[in-house]
This record gives sequence, structure tokens and C-alpha cells, in this order.
Amino acid sequence: MKRIASLVLSVSLGVSAAPVAKAQQAESPYRTRFVVDAPITVGLGAVSGLGLYLVQQKNGLSQQQLAALNKNDVPKFDRFVAGNYSDQAQLNSDVLCYGSLLVAPGLLVLNDNARGRYGQVAALYLQTMLATDAVFTMSVGTVTRYRPFLYGTEGPENKRSSRIATNSFFAGHTAHTATATFFAAKVFHDFNPDSPAEPFVWGAAALVPAAVAYYRMEAGKHFLSDNLVGYAVGATMGVVVPQLHKTTGRTGVSLVPMQGLNANGYSYGGLLLTKQL
Repeated sequence: MKRIASLVLSVSLGVSAAPVAKAQQAESPYRTRFVVDAPITVGLGAVSGLGLYLVQQKNGLSQQQLAALNKNDVPKFDRFVAGNYSDQAQLNSDVLCYGSLLVAPGLLVLNDNARGRYGQVAALYLQTMLATDAVFTMSVGTVTRYRPFLYGTEGPENKRSSRIATNSFFAGHTAHTATATFFAAKVFHDFNPDSPAEPFVWGAAALVPAAVAYYRMEAGKHFLSDNLVGYAVGATMGVVVPQLHKTTGRTGVSLVPMQGLNANGYSYGGLLLTKQL
């Protein structure tokens, strides 16, 4: 346990001797302030906690309610998923999702520019993930939608009658995975805007949550529409939250007085329009 704690601390601080010192010379593309970002992060955590509390107040389905479920009541767009169930697909989605939450931001440690600012990156990642989690938990805590596997006959009885069987909207695994991968791609882009690896980074960022969405449908956990919303929420948060912290160059328009002589020797005066970058 001590070794694990030491490793986590080392990664968080970006400790790596000489290469770190070199990376610290790179200017961060982000601006974070503790007095602003700390309350926001804590607030998002509080909203997430409220959402989890609301989930606990939900009720599962009775045997009569389960028996009354009909695939034809599911919109045609989602009906092909109704009745699906697979423990293996659920395991695959869990591995991909939870793995990406660690691996995607962890890979940024390998980048020289990002490594020297990894403390800031980690704080941004926490805030970004909590933003997604706040939207997700409040959604599942206030919206009742039955999971696809309830429309079939498979699945343990304790799962079928569980309160979380009503948490189909929206897909949390897909949302959190998309947040992690798109955040990593966005941060990589901002620290390395001209990198030839960008197409591969963004491609991987898009494909991993899509794979999670596929397995969540195969597992009977979420409909297609649940996954599309989850994907959109996660990808948006992964890009927008870092973007809101971007530093911008000084821009603007100013008028500067100027005076001189024309070719005929007459003097003139006027204003010169300049743009500051």
C-alpha cells in the first residue's frame, strides 16, 4: 500500500528528475486559480453527492411491473436493444471504462510539455470528471427509465428488482469514458498543437467510448439513445472544461496618432488603426 501511495504521489507531482525540469520550462496553456476552481470542484462534488442520494430514494420494480413490460412500448429507435443481456459484455464495458479513467489522463505523463504541469492537469481532470458526474447522477436520480435487459427473461432476480434497474438514462460508463479520453486528447492538443500524432490521439479518444457504448448495449444496460446522450455529455465536458481555462493572447484594436509629410511637402495628421496580438 505504501508503494502504491508513493507511486500515485509521484505521478501527481510529475516527479521524474531531469526530464521534469525540462518540461517545467514549457508554458501552460491553462490558467487555474485555487480560490476560483476549488469551490467549483467542491460544488460539483456536492451536486454529484445529491444525485447519488436521489438514486438511493428510487424504488425497484415489483414482479407485476416486470411482467407488464413490453418491447413494443420501447421507441423503434431503441427497440433492437430491448431484451439483451450479457455478463461478459458488462465485464468488457467495466474494464474499458475504469481502465480509461486511469490510463487516458495517465498517458499525459509521458508527454514532456504536459508532465511539467501535471499537478494543474490533474486538478483540471478532477473538475472535468466531476462536471460529468454531476450531470449524470442528477439525471439517473430524477429520471426513471428501465434498462433494456428488463424486457427479456435473463438476468438475476436481484438485478431485475433493483432500484438501479431504472437508471438507464443516460449511459454513465459511456459518459465517463468519453470525458476521460476527450479530456486527454484536448490537453494533448493544447500542449502540443502541431503534433503529427493528433489524428491518432483524437481517433482513439472517439473509438474507446464508442466501444464502451457497444458493450453497454450488448449487456442490456443502456439503449442506443442513452449511449448517444452519454457520449455527447462526456465528450463535451472533456473538451469544454479545459477550454474554459485556456489562456488567451492579448488581442484588441487601438487607434494610434500619426503625422507625416506627403510627396508634395504638405503635412497631415490622422489615426493609425492597429491590432494587438
